[in-house]
Amino acid sequence: MMKANALLLLITVSNLLRLGLVRSGGEQPLERIAIHRATIAIDDSAYIKASPEVLGLKGQNNGWVTLEYRHPNSSNDDWIGVFSPATFSSAVCEPESGREEAPLLCTAPIKFQYANYSSGDYTATGNGFQKLQLINQREDFSFALFSGGLSNPKLITVSNTIAFANPKAPVYPRLAQGRIWNEMTVTWTSGYGIDEAQPFVEWGPSGGDQTRSPAGTLTISRNSMCGSPARTVGWRDPGFIHTSFLKDLWPNSMYTYKLGHRLFNGSYVWSRSYSFKASPYPGQDSLQQIVIFGDMGKAEADGSNEFMNFQPGSLNTTYQLIKDLNNIDLVLHIGDICYANGYISQWDQFTAQIEPIASRVPHMVGSGNHERDFPGTGSFYENKDSGGECGVLAETMFYVPAENRANYWYSTDYGMFHFCIADTEHDWRPGTPQYKFIEHCLSTVDRQKQPWLIFLAHRVLGYSSSEFYAEEGSFEEPMGRESLQELWQKYKVDIAFYGHVHSYERTCPVYQNSCLQNASNHYSGPFTATTHVVVGGGGASLADYAPFKARWSHFRDQDFGFVKLTAYNHTNLLFQYKKSSNGNVYDYFTITRDYPDILACSFDSCQRTTLAT
Repeated sequence: MMKANALLLLITVSNLLRLGLVRSGGEQPLERIAIHRATIAIDDSAYIKASPEVLGLKGQNNGWVTLEYRHPNSSNDDWIGVFSPATFSSAVCEPESGREEAPLLCTAPIKFQYANYSSGDYTATGNGFQKLQLINQREDFSFALFSGGLSNPKLITVSNTIAFANPKAPVYPRLAQGRIWNEMTVTWTSGYGIDEAQPFVEWGPSGGDQTRSPAGTLTISRNSMCGSPARTVGWRDPGFIHTSFLKDLWPNSMYTYKLGHRLFNGSYVWSRSYSFKASPYPGQDSLQQIVIFGDMGKAEADGSNEFMNFQPGSLNTTYQLIKDLNNIDLVLHIGDICYANGYISQWDQFTAQIEPIASRVPHMVGSGNHERDFPGTGSFYENKDSGGECGVLAETMFYVPAENRANYWYSTDYGMFHFCIADTEHDWRPGTPQYKFIEHCLSTVDRQKQPWLIFLAHRVLGYSSSEFYAEEGSFEEPMGRESLQELWQKYKVDIAFYGHVHSYERTCPVYQNSCLQNASNHYSGPFTATTHVVVGGGGASLADYAPFKARWSHFRDQDFGFVKLTAYNHTNLLFQYKKSSNGNVYDYFTITRDYPDILACSFDSCQRTTLAT
């Protein structure tokens, strides 16, 4: 079996060599593994033994595998790649141009670890031992030992196969707000297609009668991808994505739910039970707590470094949210979700990472460049940041209440909050459909019932003193605030949030580059201008600031963190910036404002009046 797997990999990498897929550099470290240069160097005296051979015997969706291995000619450059399916995928890739030969075979490890990671004497003895965590990804797994480092890999040996007891099981539920306030959606992943089982959610009030709601099913084919690597070496079948709509919820009530599939032989497959709290009625006066961040990505709890430390803060952010989950009502992740960049396996790993959060509270997402952008696909930016995904994975893996999920802009309410989420990967300038949406979203909120008006977008459409924006001379996404600042001012947006810049920054209440009020830790009285906040430190590698500080920039922190908004009532809002490393507050401010203060005239937001009596 080991030699058969090795032969298949040789066929794969030789075709990849013709394709020329793997590029040096870039932000997706799986590309840095030069699999196209791999050669066969099978050593019959080398081995990898993986145990146990079956995971999830008690229904678990993850498990730890112990690896024991030996390589008589060991070196510090030896590494172990985790492959799934175990046969390194014999799927055929489409050629990227007419000059390439077809068929082309695809493979890519889903993660890797150096052989000496937990065995300090590996180089001297050739013997190694380590533990790796696997999640249920609908296929089996094998482990391949390579020498030659990442740049010149030589396949030495391949392990036995590991599998989950039920690889098709429903996994990784993620909640999202529906189109109306008393509707919750549940999206999950499984290996069951509609020709094999009927998906549904069994749910009801905690301790009360349960009902069943059907789920719709979507899937994604390789032909849906727009380019490499998503269409080639990064392709991995993402399974079936199911979404169910739980309607007519009672405000603030607790509900339990579990995912189900009724197989056509009459048997059932179930997930474990979960719970959530229904949203408050819009305008309800109660304690409401919202977490906001961007650019989190994913990382591995076992220390495997498939991302080469590109997202070192990701787990800390996740752990802090889990720790405080009883004090969180809603999560808003504003783009650059998991940085799969065309390596489809990473979406499973991300949804598994956030499951403790997304299965309990609504996890709303926005679109970023690493989800959407690819040349010739209608994205506003003609770069390859999505790795050929062109938005398809994000739009399918996560539900949002957008009119058209290909245009990822939408609004959502939570009690006293009204959120307008823009899509910076599509044109937002005056005259575009998105500009019309933004103005409609801002203009139709009832500020007497929902006093806290929040604008969110991935790229910085407001203000940022990041180094790369400063180099452009714009301190923003070009054409950003020039297009939208009059809307923010006219409709008195309290706070505008952005990601994209991997750090934290808060401005004064600013309009047209001028502070209309000095930055403070407490604001009271009439609205003056919008406070702009960059909160892109969710986990991806940190960005640098410009060497000088603009007048409108009040507080900067080059670290991983997130923002928590707490609305105590209609007149008091608390803003807190917390570090992911310890959960402590490093910046804060409060707003105290009555409804007449919202109605009051401010610069460029005065209502027209008449002299008539």
